[in-house]
Amino acid sequence: MQYDSHMTSKAPVLSSIDLGTNTCLMLVARREGSKSPLEVISDHATVVRLGEGVDKNRKFTDGAMQRTLDCLKRYSTALHEAGGDPAQTVAVATSGSRDSSNREEFFGRVQAETGFRFRLLSGADEARFTHLGGLLPGMDPSTTAVIDIGGGSTELRLASGGMSVDMGSVRYTERYLPSDPVTDDEFWKAQEAIDSAILGSGLPAWRKSAPAGVELCAVAGTATTLAAWFLGLERFDAAKIDGLVLSRGDLHRQVEELKWRSTAERQALPGVEAGRADVLLAGALILWRTLELLEFTRVTISTRGLRYGVLSAGTS
Repeated sequence: MQYDSHMTSKAPVLSSIDLGTNTCLMLVARREGSKSPLEVISDHATVVRLGEGVDKNRKFTDGAMQRTLDCLKRYSTALHEAGGDPAQTVAVATSGSRDSSNREEFFGRVQAETGFRFRLLSGADEARFTHLGGLLPGMDPSTTAVIDIGGGSTELRLASGGMSVDMGSVRYTERYLPSDPVTDDEFWKAQEAIDSAILGSGLPAWRKSAPAGVELCAVAGTATTLAAWFLGLERFDAAKIDGLVLSRGDLHRQVEELKWRSTAERQALPGVEAGRADVLLAGALILWRTLELLEFTRVTISTRGLRYGVLSAGTS
């Protein structure tokens, strides 16, 4: 997936990369001044599944590393063509990389072959930058919480603070939902595990301390894919997805439909990419149960997120 905008500005080209457990995202943008908003040149998304098997083996596989390296080589070329510099890119890695024992070897190879130099984010920093980057224009950062469901972890944050929980769409698919389609027993065990992870973390206390009337905004692939499917989009359209509101009931209905569909049947749904179909149920289940257990009635979808946050922080 790639979004491009033709621009005439002469401001320097800026770039950021968010390398997660499932996807690799690159934002290429310009900014006229430190107080000006980012103007997007192009926005790239590729499913690389870098975290494949990391939950079990605690290391990157050869196949996952090669897929990711191939993607980053393409990104390096695209960035050069846009007038950017890989060495100046704000490149960050998240949950799947935090858990991998061979990450230093891999990222050394990435820097040598692409020019991108990655920094490993803690869960707390990931949540902070995601909140900074995920908010849409007009959203109040003091009363809007951002949820980022990644492949390996889920972050929730308000401006006043938040937390990261080691539950993600890839991690929980590999751990609890191996069949295709999933069995009833697998589904209920996955839901029980998600409920336990949410209730056993600090999230309930975090929710109670949140300001009255706090709203929830969801970023990243699970949320945007569910939105694209809800809207019946055959092609990704950020303008239509940004600001879409899904109710708790909408999400429950999507979970109920996903749980009886095979991966191939999910992939045939509008807006569902091949690399997202097998882990979409786990991601949707995490989002729905979060709303249920933390008592949010609805969620607003944003196509922004971590890559916007780290770029804004790195260039402000």
